[in-house]
Amino acid sequence: MTSLPGMNRRHWLVGAVTLPWINMAMATPRFVVDVWKDPSCGCCKDWISHMQKAGFDMRVHEAGRAAAQARLGIAAKFGSCHTASVQGYALEGHVPASDVQRLLKARPKAVGLAVPGMPIGSPGMDGPEYK
Repeated sequence: MTSLPGMNRRHWLVGAVTLPWINMAMATPRFVVDVWKDPSCGCCKDWISHMQKAGFDMRVHEAGRAAAQARLGIAAKFGSCHTASVQGYALEGHVPASDVQRLLKARPKAVGLAVPGMPIGSPGMDGPEYK
């Protein structure tokens, strides 16, 4: 191991020990998404996987979707097969993770985002079984 001018081996080791801590503090925060769905819904499971791949931590509730919709203020006309919430925002249906990330960055005054129904091609509805 070579050292920079004015630094000895001890300084390098201290730097190596503290750098991971600094990187963790600067990391992008992970958000927990609560999702309410029917236990047998395959497209909901696919949407959850889509969100996890985008870096969200998912907390799944296999019951209580209608109560969650009402509590979050989601009108029936925006309904879909699952309801979620993240950081005080409602998510209804197959909302793309990229749109959720933009929502959390912009923090507008809004109820949340919705993809009414179950549109083919949306995240979770994009597998070969839906085409």
